[in-house]
Amino acid sequence: MSAPMENYRPLSRRRFLAAASAASLYPSLARAQLNARPTPIRKTIPSTGEAIPAIGMGSWLTFDVGVDRTARAQRTQVLRTFADMGGAVIDSSPMYGSSQSVIGHALSQLELQAPFAADKVWIHGGENGPTQIARSKQRWGVEKFDLLQVHNLVSWRAHLETLFQMKADSLVRYVGVTSYAGLRYDDIEHIMEDHPLDFIQLTYNLADREAERRLLPLAREKGIAVIANRPFREGALINAVTRRPLPDHAAEIGAANWAQYLLKFIISHPALTVAIPATRRVDHMRENMGALTGPLPDAAFRQQMIAAFEA
Repeated sequence: MSAPMENYRPLSRRRFLAAASAASLYPSLARAQLNARPTPIRKTIPSTGEAIPAIGMGSWLTFDVGVDRTARAQRTQVLRTFADMGGAVIDSSPMYGSSQSVIGHALSQLELQAPFAADKVWIHGGENGPTQIARSKQRWGVEKFDLLQVHNLVSWRAHLETLFQMKADSLVRYVGVTSYAGLRYDDIEHIMEDHPLDFIQLTYNLADREAERRLLPLAREKGIAVIANRPFREGALINAVTRRPLPDHAAEIGAANWAQYLLKFIISHPALTVAIPATRRVDHMRENMGALTGPLPDAAFRQQMIAAFEA
C-alpha cells in the first residue's frame, strides 16, 4: 500500500542538494539510487493476506490478434513493459478469442512465468468445465492458474463446485465469479453471501459506481478481493476526458495523465484489490503502470475527484 497523502513530501531543493552531495561522495550509492524502483502499490487478498500489485493487465480485445507475427511481437513488448514495471495479475478468458494463446506466446518469448495468472471458465454445462480449463492452461503454458473465475455466471453453480474442488486439491489457489457493467449484480450478491469466494470481478470506475452501494461494502464484510474490469470503458472514458485539461489537484496524487487519475480513483477504494486495464500499446502500458506508485487519494480527495469528473 502506498503512503497516505499527508505523508507524501515532494523533493525540496535542500533534499536534492543533499542527495547530490552523497552521490558524488559515494558513487555506488548513486548507482543504487538510479537502479532503485519506486515501491509499487500493493493490495491484500483478504482470504490469505497475500499482497499483489494493484494494477494488473486485462486482455479483452487487445490480445486477440491470432497468428499475426507483427501483432504478437508488439503484444510481447506490451507484456514485457507490464512485467518490467512491477505488474503481476494477468487476466484472460476462453471468451477472448486468441488472447490466451497470445499471452502464452508472449510469456514463452520472454521466458517468464505468469506472476499471477487469472483466467475463467466460460461454457455451458458443468461437465465441460474441466476440459476447457485444461485447454486454457495449455494455451497459457502454465501448470495451474492462481485464480479461476466463473465468467459472467455461466452455469455458475456447477462450475463453482468444480473450482472449489480444484482448490481443495491444490489445483488452483483462488476461486471467483465475474460480471460487468452492472449485469446480474443481484446474483453476485447472493453468491457472495452463500459461498466462500476469494474474488469477485465487476465494473468499477469514475463513471460506473453502482458497485459502491452494496457489492463493495459486502466484499469488505465477507473478506473477498475485488478486481475492477472496464476501468476505461474500453477507452471511451479516456476519449471523453482527454479533451479536457487534467485537474490541478492530480499532481497531489502523482497522476501525470488521465489514465493514472482514473486508475488511482479505482484502486484507492478500500474494497478494491486490483484494476485490469487492457491496452495494445507500450506507451499506454507505461501510463497505466505509472498509477502503481505514489500517494493514493483518501476519502475526501476521492470526493473531489468525483466532483471534478462530473463537472
